Amino acid sequence: MTAHKIVIVGGGAGGLELATQLGESLGKSGKAQIVLVDQKLTHIWKPLLHEVAAGTLNPHEEETNYFAHSAAHHYEFVLGTFTGLDREAKQIVVETEYFSKKAQAKKNQRIDYDTLVLALGSTSNDFNTEGVKQFCHFLDSRPQADIFQQDLLHLYLNAQHEASSRELNIAIIGAGATGVELAAELVEAKHNFFKYGLNKVDPNKVKITLIEAADRILTALSPKVAEHTMQQLEKFGIEVLTSHRVAKVDEDKIYFADGSSLDAEIKVWAAGIKAPEVLAQLQDMEKDNIHRLKVYSTLQTKSDPDIFAFGDCAHCQPAADEPVLGPRAQVASQQANFLANALKARVNEENYLPMFKFSDKGSLISLSQNKAVGELLGQVNVQGFVAKSMYVSLYRIHQATIHGYAHAGILTAKDFVTRKISPKLKLH
Repeated sequence: MTAHKIVIVGGGAGGLELATQLGESLGKSGKAQIVLVDQKLTHIWKPLLHEVAAGTLNPHEEETNYFAHSAAHHYEFVLGTFTGLDREAKQIVVETEYFSKKAQAKKNQRIDYDTLVLALGSTSNDFNTEGVKQFCHFLDSRPQADIFQQDLLHLYLNAQHEASSRELNIAIIGAGATGVELAAELVEAKHNFFKYGLNKVDPNKVKITLIEAADRILTALSPKVAEHTMQQLEKFGIEVLTSHRVAKVDEDKIYFADGSSLDAEIKVWAAGIKAPEVLAQLQDMEKDNIHRLKVYSTLQTKSDPDIFAFGDCAHCQPAADEPVLGPRAQVASQQANFLANALKARVNEENYLPMFKFSDKGSLISLSQNKAVGELLGQVNVQGFVAKSMYVSLYRIHQATIHGYAHAGILTAKDFVTRKISPKLKLH
């Protein structure tokens, strides 16, 4: 009898945590074969991407290689992009593209599964706003964060060669967690650019604008947290425009629905999410209006009990009187822990699968080096260094989940030393 085969598609925060836990339990004991599929060779925790984009974090030091990780944690890794699903044959189609001097055709392979888990995350939703795709940066993936960092660096390098000092305008559309955190990181970056010799641009002449269509920032969090955050952003000199809906974007400007406009050399779109395009193309799967797969409280998709979905790509409403869970790392991590136990029950052929319940531990927003704001358990408001320490600990918990506590402790010590001796800004 062959072992039960669990295929997980997507190696983000949730997918990798699940693969690690299942590998250490079912994979190690031989009760199940665990396969993780991802289109990239390395993993980086998505909430760090705004730091990668601003250049305040060197991504090479925070990456986890899937092949090395899978060898250590008893699962198999397959490099490739998920492009299709054959539910009858219980197979997924994976396309692999190799970068090579010699032109090579894309390779398709089919992977069998007994249980399929989709953890594909989300991508930015531009709501078909004119010019956004062509002229805005997105921060959905590591390559996109790298491109932004390079464009920002080259903007400064070009300004350095000019005869006189000039203004730089950076605009971020969308004042959710990503937009706010990026704006704060860019304040840190502009002071470091000046400190490290790119001093033709006065930090006071670098204008960072945060744009939000709603009447306040951080609409997913409480008004109190939003208010504290606003105060901090004002201290940083960030201009915040609320109730400003973007109608159009071109190379030099952002145009608003009320007819006004804003100059911006670099524009970032961080407003709204949708499920990846591949899910929109899946036939006969029940989805919501942004193509997320609808799931029961067991996290099984409503269309197929052998297919599970969780994280940002799942439309999960644990109870009828509760809202649909939002796209948060906390949700994906709790669902990964839940599925690690639920799938063990499934492999052991238990009749009853548990129901997922979300426990909101609160929200934290990072505001550069030593600051953060947030609320814990819906009650306690935290600010400053304490909140920042808590924010950093979330990443350390993620590292402990995928590497074990001893390994995570060594990584923490390494990061502490590295940050003391390395430049505070990536200038390459």
